[in-house]
Amino acid sequence: MTLKDLPPDARPREKLLARGPGALSDAELLALLLRTGTAGRGVLQMAQEVLDAFSGLAGLLHASANDLKRVKGLGGSAKRAELMAVLELARRALAEQLRTRPVFESPTAVKDYVQLHLGQRPHEVFAVLFLDSQHRLIALEELFRGTLGQTSVYPREVALRALHHHAAAVVLAHNHPSGSVTPSRADEVLTQTLKTALALLDVRVLDHVIVGPGQALSMAEQGPW
Repeated sequence: MTLKDLPPDARPREKLLARGPGALSDAELLALLLRTGTAGRGVLQMAQEVLDAFSGLAGLLHASANDLKRVKGLGGSAKRAELMAVLELARRALAEQLRTRPVFESPTAVKDYVQLHLGQRPHEVFAVLFLDSQHRLIALEELFRGTLGQTSVYPREVALRALHHHAAAVVLAHNHPSGSVTPSRADEVLTQTLKTALALLDVRVLDHVIVGPGQALSMAEQGPW
């Protein structure tokens, strides 16, 4: 079934304008971006197949241009470029929000921002959000990469980057490719080590965010910090 075959109030564009974007499913929103399907496959079917290929919207948002190219119907550059542009706009919008207000005024935005950067990585990545004295974002840097099981993090390197950015505080972040965002004992030890090391430079560690596919956890929200 093509979009023209649907009743007017069931077509994604008309539905969005009449009822707002929240009324649309993920597939319907994606169909608006894709605009057209392929021979024998309507755009709504194509949109759902794209979502299925990446295990949902979260996976799609973390897909690279090469990942998208392997999906039937996305081999051309136009649709892939548009999807990559939407992802980059989402990242920039979240970064702008974090640069203009203290991070703890929008803890969900912090987790979403880290999720967009790290959530679908196949290997562990340790990143740091460097903050100014008002706890607004200066920069996010990926400092260390590891295997599926471990990442080597060197406090000295984190300290040097904090000094480089003249940071007053930081938020630590890393991903768990396994999917579980429960902090390990190693995560807890690392957090305390970095808090102690950075305190010597008068740099506060405000949080440690752990992300996995489709989920994120703030260690600061879990108990005494």
